[in-house]
Formats: sequence, structure tokens, C-alpha cells
Amino acid sequence: MIQKIARGILTILGAVLGIGIGWIINTVFGKFGILFMPDYQQAIVYFITSIGFAIMIFGMSTKIIDGILKFTSWIESRLQPVPTLNIVYGALGLIIGLVIAFLISFPLSHIKPNWLSGILITIFYLLFGYLGISTSVKRVDDLNKLGSIKRGHRDKSGNTSIKVRPKILDTSVIIDGRIFDICKTGFVEGPLIVPAFVLEELRHIADASDSLKRNRGRRGLDILNRMQKELDISVEICEKDFDDIPEVDSKLLKLAQVMEGEVLTNDYNLNKVAEFQGVPVLNINELANAVKPVVLPGEEMYVQVIKDGKEMGQGVAYLDDGTMIVVDGGKKHVGQTIGVMVTSVLQTAAGRMIFAKPKAMDKVV
Repeated sequence: MIQKIARGILTILGAVLGIGIGWIINTVFGKFGILFMPDYQQAIVYFITSIGFAIMIFGMSTKIIDGILKFTSWIESRLQPVPTLNIVYGALGLIIGLVIAFLISFPLSHIKPNWLSGILITIFYLLFGYLGISTSVKRVDDLNKLGSIKRGHRDKSGNTSIKVRPKILDTSVIIDGRIFDICKTGFVEGPLIVPAFVLEELRHIADASDSLKRNRGRRGLDILNRMQKELDISVEICEKDFDDIPEVDSKLLKLAQVMEGEVLTNDYNLNKVAEFQGVPVLNINELANAVKPVVLPGEEMYVQVIKDGKEMGQGVAYLDDGTMIVVDGGKKHVGQTIGVMVTSVLQTAAGRMIFAKPKAMDKVV
């Protein structure tokens, strides 16, 4: 239906263009005294040109519409990575630049010959339009500091606060669930953004035939419901999608770039890819490692050896926070609580590992 309306509009525009061409032809005929039907010549020329151009444009309308759609899609793809604030400031800068060009071009319009004034006016419009866009986009941070346009968001109580980077949640951090407790403590500022494609992935996981995956998906949906109901910060669903990008992780990074936000995750691989692309990431596992108690070589503690280690004679124990302790020579103490002394601490992105050795004659159980 829309295509038919568009073809009709293009046909009308073709008829109008034909009338304009007819006017030019009649002017030329009149100037050179060309007359073949003095009484009806002008009407016939107008009729032929208007009908001819209307038919011609109608025949080309499908290709014209396709070309317009491709051009608009190209423009949209170019503007998609550009932050919204840059587009707004660019538009304002363009308006200001055109206003300045108009004020300058008024005296230039009196310059003779007319073609020279026309060229100068066109140059000034293009120059100041470009300068307006370029200057305003490059000075976005400075314009923000002026406070003329305040960037803020409202929390659930309706209070306006200074805007921080939106936190975009990925599937793993939602299923993990610790983000709810972290946000409840107030250490993370909102708004929290849940992309629609992440919700869709959660739904697929919750509908999986495998019981473990199904339980993980349902846990993630339950966490989201609790976050919306119990947290004081805003939790929003973003409907924006990138149909040309198949992978959810790639969509997340693209959305973070578009929204100038940060990705909240506990996925090690996503973290590394985001760092490579320059996207800010908040990794829950790194936060958990950062807040674990500091253990120094030479420190003594009591641990229960749970199982054998990978290397010969090693035993493995765990602290209350889940940190693994590799006890050299602890294999013979499996099932016992013994005193150990820390020999070294290995800190990795995946977590922290403590190496220790039993204290002589210090077995508790």
C-alpha cells in the first residue's frame, strides 16, 4: 500500500516536472518565434511534457523507490555508531552555521554580476554549515560542562541525578545472580540496561530440554524480576537490535558503543574482546577477587584438605570465599583440618590460588 502511494506521489512530481519543462520549451519557442498552432501551442506543449514525464517517472518509480530505500539504509548504517548526543549537537551546530551564513550572504547578494554573488553565497553556506557541525561535535564535552544542556536520568523516586554510563547486562551476569546483591549495596549506579536480544537468549535457555540449562535460564529471569521490583536504580529494557550481527556478544559490544555504556559480565572471553575494541567492561569475577581478604606469604591458617591435587603429593583445600589452596604434601592429610603456612599467592584473571605447606606437628583433626 505504501509503495503504491509512493509511486503515485512520484508520478505527480513527474507531471509537475513536465510542466516546468513545458514552460522552458514555450519560452524558447516564443523567443525564436516558433509557432505551429498559435491558439493551442502552449497548452499542447504543457500537456505533452506533463503526461510524458508523468509516464516516464511512473515507469522508473520502482527503481527510484529502491534507490531511495538503499540510500536511507546507508545513511542509517553510517549514523548508527554515532552517539545520539553528537547527532543533536551536530544538528544544532548546522542550524547556527546556516544562520551565520544567511546573515553574511545578505550583503553579498548585491554583488554584480549575479552569478558571482551566487557562487560566493553557496560557498559561505557550505563552509559555515560544515564548521557548525564540526565544531559542535568536537566540543561535546565542553558544551556539557557549560550546563546549557543537562544530561541526567530519573530514578524510581523521580529524582533527577547526574547521568552516569549505562550498565549493559549480558546473559552470564544475569544468570550468575551476584549483580543483584552488588546493586542492592549501592556500589553500582544505574541505569541498568537489559537488551531485548539478551532477554530472548534467556528465554531460549529457560525453554531448553536440558534440565540444567532450563534451571539456569529460569534463575536468570527470576533475578531480572527481582531487580525490577526491589532495586532503587532503574532497570530498563532496550529494544535496539543489530540484525546484521549474528552473535549476542558482538551485539552487546556494539550496543555499548552506540549508548556510550559499560558491559557488565563475568565472561572472561567477552572481557578480553571488549578491551580490544575499547569498550569499558565491569567484570563481576574481577570485583569478587578484588574484595577477597589479602593473604601474604608466611601467613598461617587452618584449612580442611578436601581432595588430592594434580601434582604428586598435593592436597587441595578451600577458604570460605571459595579460594583454592594447594597444600604441598597435603595428600596424606585428606579429610583432616591442619595448620598450613602460605608460601606464595598466584593472582590471575580467573581467580586467586594460594600455595601452602603444612606446619609441622599442627594437625587439628
